Amino acid sequence: MSSKREWLETTYKQASERSARFSTISDMELAALYTPDDAQGGYDEALANPGEYPYTRGVYGSMYRGRLWTMRQFAGFGLAEDTNARFHYLLSQGQDGLSTAFDMPTLMGYDADHERAQGEVGREGVSVSSLDDMVRLFDRIPLDRVTTSMTVNCSASVLLAMYLVVAERQGIPWDRVGGTIQNDMLKEFIAQKEWICPPRPSLRIVTDMIEFCARKAPRWHAVSISGYHIREAGSTAVQELAFTIADGICYVEEAVRRGLAVDDFAPRLSFFWNIHNDFLEEVAKLRAARRMWARIMKERFGAKNPRSMMLRTHAQTAGASLTAQQPINNVVRVALQAMAGVLGGVQSLHTNSMDETLALPTEQAVTVALRTQQIIAEETGITNTIDPFGGSYAIEALTDRIEHDATEYIRRIDEMGGMVQAIETGYPQREIAEAAFHYQRQLEKGIKTIVGVNKYSVPEEIPIETLKIEPAIEERQVQRVRKLKRDRNSVAVREALARVAAACRSNENLMEPILEAVRREVTVGEISEIFRTEFGVYRDPGWI
Repeated sequence: MSSKREWLETTYKQASERSARFSTISDMELAALYTPDDAQGGYDEALANPGEYPYTRGVYGSMYRGRLWTMRQFAGFGLAEDTNARFHYLLSQGQDGLSTAFDMPTLMGYDADHERAQGEVGREGVSVSSLDDMVRLFDRIPLDRVTTSMTVNCSASVLLAMYLVVAERQGIPWDRVGGTIQNDMLKEFIAQKEWICPPRPSLRIVTDMIEFCARKAPRWHAVSISGYHIREAGSTAVQELAFTIADGICYVEEAVRRGLAVDDFAPRLSFFWNIHNDFLEEVAKLRAARRMWARIMKERFGAKNPRSMMLRTHAQTAGASLTAQQPINNVVRVALQAMAGVLGGVQSLHTNSMDETLALPTEQAVTVALRTQQIIAEETGITNTIDPFGGSYAIEALTDRIEHDATEYIRRIDEMGGMVQAIETGYPQREIAEAAFHYQRQLEKGIKTIVGVNKYSVPEEIPIETLKIEPAIEERQVQRVRKLKRDRNSVAVREALARVAAACRSNENLMEPILEAVRREVTVGEISEIFRTEFGVYRDPGWI
């Protein structure tokens, strides 16, 4: 048998090759062939068996032979009772975990009756202004048996408090409540841009929540360190991995600085990745992420508990890859992305609906998205073997390269003084903007293809049914919030808000005062306004 070099010079050179540049969607150039020489490191050091350090092949020994990943479909629209009905429908169809989408006012810390909420109430998620809304949202859902993910960041402390009070009212102790709240504020400053106060007080609030959950709600993940929105903003796979891991390092450093032992909170840190179109790149990214986090936690932070070193993750198929043109094609994209997530070893997965680039998903579309996961789990056979791509020369070479390049980014961020300092100088923001611009130019030049958009387009599109949110829903929610504010005990509200404000000015953990405020019917917007007053309002330096 000839060597790789000889093969390239003879057999390959004599064969025909398309006149194309062969690279991943992130523009990582690919070799024509990978051999054992391209995979670095020994088996024990670089791979090891599933469930063993450095967890490249999976965080659990049996992976999907033991239990399948949690299937979560993002759900949220209109009033709390509308979304509650969708929750019950999805659970009846075999979904085993809830994932909550909130509307823009809730995400930004405004009540439905605020002037800035006008026209947005219930539009892109469920409207939650008060504890009453949260009670309606989880009506007849046993919070000790169903885990919930909540995608909310700058107002996350208030939403978590409301969720825990709902559990109280159901008679469920907090140590039996499981789930995840996104709460990744560093990612917000880098990519998604939903914030209230500047980075440093935002980091303080996140750390308060990590500390509180470690002591009071040990099954709850207080932060989901999120690459998803970094990728949606236009980053490469390497940038998504690097900036997300760097965010995780920052949270761990801050919690340790607070006085927490790393093994007391690290096992409840979780991650959230974007699964894009480039199949092999995404599988390799997930494997590299596990290996990087394991080594960082062990070598940099001295973690002893193996669970502190395990990168457990939710993933979602790439919203940015969905097209308004020929939307039925999105079913294929989502299926392939979901398969990459499963072959990459995720613990939880959301599959986008084909219509999400046009509107919130219809019941039919979200059912197809859920069935996509179920078909992968029950029909394809890929769950029968753990890490079937492990040992593939191409996958191992890509895993090594992604890890190397991401580690270089982290080294640069460390030299800047850490992630907060990097964000304040605009470093990750600029890197992502440049990557997004580069990809857009490739699309415009036809170097990269989006089927149905810059290639294989058709003059007319077949319309599909979309979900409509009636304007009357907003008026109902506004009136509901106004009535709550009229009828509650105003003295108790003022006292509760004063205590939250005092906690902001001291070193007191904010969660207990927020919990008490929520019990007294203080709203999301009112507590958020305390944050604005005490910590200031952040302005993106790129827009000043």
